[in-house]
Amino acid sequence: MKTVSLLAAAIFMGLISIVVVSSSRQPAFAQSPTVSSPSRSRAARPMTIPISIRVKGVKPEPELQMIDLTVTEDGEPQTVLSIRAIGSSSPLTLAVLIQDDLVSSIGNEIKPLRDFINRLPRGSRVLVGYLRSGSLQVRQKFTTDLEKAAKALRIPVGFASAAPYNPYVEVIEAIRRFDSQPSGRRAILLVSDGLDLSHGLDSSSAGQSLDLQRSITEAQRRSIAVYAFYAPTVGGRDPILAANAQGSLLRLADETGGRAFFQGTGAPVSFDPFIKELTTSLDKQIALTYLSTHTEKGFHRIQVRSLSAGVQIDHPSGYRR
Repeated sequence: MKTVSLLAAAIFMGLISIVVVSSSRQPAFAQSPTVSSPSRSRAARPMTIPISIRVKGVKPEPELQMIDLTVTEDGEPQTVLSIRAIGSSSPLTLAVLIQDDLVSSIGNEIKPLRDFINRLPRGSRVLVGYLRSGSLQVRQKFTTDLEKAAKALRIPVGFASAAPYNPYVEVIEAIRRFDSQPSGRRAILLVSDGLDLSHGLDSSSAGQSLDLQRSITEAQRRSIAVYAFYAPTVGGRDPILAANAQGSLLRLADETGGRAFFQGTGAPVSFDPFIKELTTSLDKQIALTYLSTHTEKGFHRIQVRSLSAGVQIDHPSGYRR
């Protein structure tokens, strides 16, 4: 009997210890700051992206606030938290970057670019820089004085010796200057041939330029839409290289939520049609914030859609954590 009693006491004490251990672990699990997902529990964080909305074939055009938008990330629906910085009255943070070895005819486009800067919404911040040999030449740091920024523009020097190592290294340098600027609508206007020959002919292709990929990644992380005006450089006459360069600018714009503008493979007759379309795109640009449920490192693909008729949306292809 004594043996049976001791055995029963041992079993009872074992059960008590299991209950105590289980109870001590439960609060830590309950306080984990995660949100439920069909596949797994994971933290969520807000993500802001620039998008531009174009409405075609619908008159009158619907108000931006009335257009329904849905966001998916890696194929999963996400919750839209806010849509802000809507329309032409909302300030824009803009970097205007011009490659310094462009052909001389681009000098005729400085005045239209100055006029474009002066017409930006009140409160906008503008940086003016030139892509040239060495490093980015900042002619004007970010300023809300639009007239001062416009006056900082100058005619490109137009010498081959002024050519940058490749345009994208200095685009990245400019992108990092946005870190000190407020959130909201952000964009870069890049006037360049877009050609990367820093690692030979292979790097001229849109899919092979490492610095192009880096510039896309850095712009996506900072919610910057890149708009590109193609212009050839002094001595640039190879049609195959020109096609590669335009493909690179197109990829940079498409994957950051911007647009690229060309007139064949030669120098544009005028920037006026480019500036008109750019102004329209920026007038329809908004900052959309949604709750991202994917916090894993790596690339996350984004899709933004609308059920409204005739609506086309320019948005980043994704971002990398």
